[in-house]
Amino acid sequence: MEAVTPRQGRKFEQVLDGARRVFIAQGYEHASVDDIARAAGVSKATLYSYFADKRQMFVEVYRAEIEHLAASTMQELCADIAPEQALGAAARRLVGYLISDFGRAMYRICVNESARFPEIGQAFYDNGPALGRARLGCYLRAAAAQGDLVIEDFDLAADQFFQLCQTTLCDRTMCNVQTQFSEAEIARVVDGAVAMFMARYAVMR
Repeated sequence: MEAVTPRQGRKFEQVLDGARRVFIAQGYEHASVDDIARAAGVSKATLYSYFADKRQMFVEVYRAEIEHLAASTMQELCADIAPEQALGAAARRLVGYLISDFGRAMYRICVNESARFPEIGQAFYDNGPALGRARLGCYLRAAAAQGDLVIEDFDLAADQFFQLCQTTLCDRTMCNVQTQFSEAEIARVVDGAVAMFMARYAVMR
């Protein structure tokens, strides 16, 4: 599905917020346009003035959330601090998203709906893993240029870091075994991810 930029307007963010809450609570299949309009406090006519259909609405809700996450994560990836500190701060933001209500809901929607609606899976991938790989790859290239890291395949290294950040916590939350985590549990995963990544790619001094 070709990306379509919705027309923005006075109630655009209001509609997005309503859609976000309904998708989290009901999933994609059970979320209706009526429910979304009600949650947003707008008419269906207003809703359709911004979005052609529910799929376009879902894609924009996800894209906006991930763009915000990517922007805030990039702020943590500062070339002026040691890579282990920068990666640790970025990992905390990523883990926070992955175990959030929104993160869990979007993942489940993608898994459930991508077979019937491949464009949802494509949008999830383009605005999630692919975007994250590109943004983190930029930082890794800068860190390598400064002589802090030695990396041959930057895309692979970025993917490896993201996968390390999903250790333990994501399996538990996606299986609904556990949805709340202590600071110690999060720190264990974040610190372990950074330590393993640095053991592989850091320059030995």
